[in-house]
Amino acid sequence: MDFFHGQETLTSIQWILRAVFAFFFLALSAKVMGQRSIAQLRLLDFVIALIIGNIMAHPLSDEGLGLKGSMITMTVLIILYTAGIFISLKWHAFRVFLDPSAFPLITNGKISYKNLKKARLTIEDLLSELRKQQIEDPEKVAAALFESDGKISCFLKADHQTVTNLDLNLAPAPFDLPATIIREGSINQKELQRFGKDEEWLVTELKTVHQTKVNEILLAIMDQQGSLRVFLYS
Repeated sequence: MDFFHGQETLTSIQWILRAVFAFFFLALSAKVMGQRSIAQLRLLDFVIALIIGNIMAHPLSDEGLGLKGSMITMTVLIILYTAGIFISLKWHAFRVFLDPSAFPLITNGKISYKNLKKARLTIEDLLSELRKQQIEDPEKVAAALFESDGKISCFLKADHQTVTNLDLNLAPAPFDLPATIIREGSINQKELQRFGKDEEWLVTELKTVHQTKVNEILLAIMDQQGSLRVFLYS
């Protein structure tokens, strides 16, 4: 494992081995830190991501630096990061420091300029976020909250909300999540059997109803009523 230590020069194979080793170590580190650090880049996550990136970048570009020191430093940081997550779960003050409570940017259609400055957002930034949520007029918003992860949660006033079955006193149909039967020309036998069907039935259904074959299908989904929807390669 000569590639593991700092040297004056590294061969091409040693550079490759160093990169492969660092890649799997980083993948293992991300797994230990958990999904939150990937999906939600909050204050603690942002700090650890910056530090780890810089620590691993140097030995991957400078043959004079070994991997051992970087890996020890990363291990300590991961332990500190994990400890910080657990402390934030137990200690409210620490949690509020890392992830402050949401505060309003809009209340009953009125924009809070003071809170906009607190969030370091311009009015253009706010309008852009509203457009992303299909809201063209701030006056339609009952509350817009700036969350600790930097996102904005919006709630429309009652007279601008979509009418639901409950509002109309209608009995809603039960939720039905379709199952994937065919994906890229490959049949999912497990899902097909769950519906009490076999491959012969599927082939016949595709031939008679949809006039197609399995290998021509990009995606086929089936609901609880046995209705098959087919999406062909385009």
